Amino acid sequence: MVIKMTRKNIKRGKKRLNIKKILIVLVILVLIILIALVISKKLKVANKTIIFNDYYLASDNREITLYTYDKENNAMIDTKKVYRGIKISSNNKTKNIDEIRYKEIKIDDNTYYVKDETLVSSKEEIVKESIQFVRTSATIYQNENESKIASFVKKGNKLDIIGYDKLDNKGNVNMYKIKYNDIEGWIYSKYLVNDETKALENYNENGVYDTHKDRKYSSELYGGKASTLDYYPYEKIEFENNPLLKNAKSMYLNASNNVISNIDKYLEIATTSGVNAIVIDIKDGALAYPSEVAKTYSQTAYNTSMNKIDNYKSAVNKIKEAGIYAIGRIVVFNDSHFGKDHPEECIKSPVSSRLWPSGYSRLAWEYNVELAKEAIELMGFNEIQFDYVRFPEDAYEMSKSSNTDFRNKYNEEKAEAIQNFLFYAADEIHKKNAYLSVDVFGECSSTYVTAYGQYWSAISNIVDVISSMPYTDHFGKKKDTWTNAYQTVNNWAKGAATRQTEIPTPAIARTWITAYDTPHWNPTVIYDATKISDQARALVDAGLTGGFITWNSASNLNKYQQIKSAFSKDY
Repeated sequence: MVIKMTRKNIKRGKKRLNIKKILIVLVILVLIILIALVISKKLKVANKTIIFNDYYLASDNREITLYTYDKENNAMIDTKKVYRGIKISSNNKTKNIDEIRYKEIKIDDNTYYVKDETLVSSKEEIVKESIQFVRTSATIYQNENESKIASFVKKGNKLDIIGYDKLDNKGNVNMYKIKYNDIEGWIYSKYLVNDETKALENYNENGVYDTHKDRKYSSELYGGKASTLDYYPYEKIEFENNPLLKNAKSMYLNASNNVISNIDKYLEIATTSGVNAIVIDIKDGALAYPSEVAKTYSQTAYNTSMNKIDNYKSAVNKIKEAGIYAIGRIVVFNDSHFGKDHPEECIKSPVSSRLWPSGYSRLAWEYNVELAKEAIELMGFNEIQFDYVRFPEDAYEMSKSSNTDFRNKYNEEKAEAIQNFLFYAADEIHKKNAYLSVDVFGECSSTYVTAYGQYWSAISNIVDVISSMPYTDHFGKKKDTWTNAYQTVNNWAKGAATRQTEIPTPAIARTWITAYDTPHWNPTVIYDATKISDQARALVDAGLTGGFITWNSASNLNKYQQIKSAFSKDY
């Protein structure tokens, strides 16, 4: 059969083809749209799974619990503890179990849950505690960066927490910003606890508090009670770039121009005899150099300084370049220059007309600590040694007089004030990567609080080094205690060694020994190298292994030449 193709038939065929093409295109378009919708939904789901927000873990204590979800029992399992302050991410996915809301988080690519309230968006919100209680009486600072004092707060008081400075890697606060009555300031967290009962307790591990609490002299000395002092362990710091000298053979140098200008002669003796430390004055009556701190706190001290700062710095640099441990000595409260500038900070008593800054004076605290910090920065001292950290020798007579004004603003006992000052001083000096040593009278090794406020255990527990002064001719004039130097020092050292065992964190006991001819009021016994060796050996034999410092107030070159061989011995 032959089909004839007419124009009409051809047009109808083309029309059917066009409709078919259109239908195919429409089907393809519909498929494309459907696929796009599916992809779009999948993308939205995918986007939800990869959108995370950053948070910090927050709490009112340093540890936070992480949970894993038990789907079978619809329960959260306590899985591990982490420290607050950690930065984490969360997809904000929540689960409500037993009316507690949990959020899913990721830490190190692991998925956990935390309680919703532990997530905060800023560092300021990490620390959630609102109150703390004072466990150890402590200084309140004006700000978190300086040593200026705003106030003081005693054991047991409640503080409102309104901020903090920083956390360590275990979630511990360094300093809290606090409000106490109408005072705002900063206080170290290590002296606080979150429970009033704990704050009022006394540290009594291994019977420490029981050992001290009832101790007293046979009559009232007015120096304070051992029961009011603090015996909590104080962390002993060791600086990596400044190891603490634990067995010293030390020479003392005053800061007179004659000594500073002849430093090379002293170093010749030191470097050829085994001296490994030199104690040199920063302030003992007169100031060693014109300190900018003194210019602020005591213009009289600044105006009467003994050396040009460059000369003094050069001397200290030579000490350090010789590989000798450098200790800067500061006489603290026996300071007539500061007293002249600030009579309102001095003890006022009919017993004495001396200008003696009170151990209660926070301005005197600040001055000496600021002076120490400046000296560390300028001179590079390894250690600061505070001397005269006490009330005056006639404090007993002063205390008996009803007309004496000790300037006791915070109602502290004398021994409390001395210990509180040393807490403050140690905290500040340690921030400069240097150590704190303190000088005490030989009497301080007894089992009572002295009239001038020194109690061995309360001091040694805090500072890095305790340096007592059992000079052989200082045990009374009626009995010869200076001829047999070994026996006198050994008898004393046995008591001091016992005191060291009565606290959890004792200091290194580095002791001043007699390096002048005795007795000082009428020299009859020559203290040569043998006498120095006798004293050093007496200390070690009694259990005091921290070494010695030779006391010769004049820093006499001939005397040091005479005794130099004692430094080279092992004890």
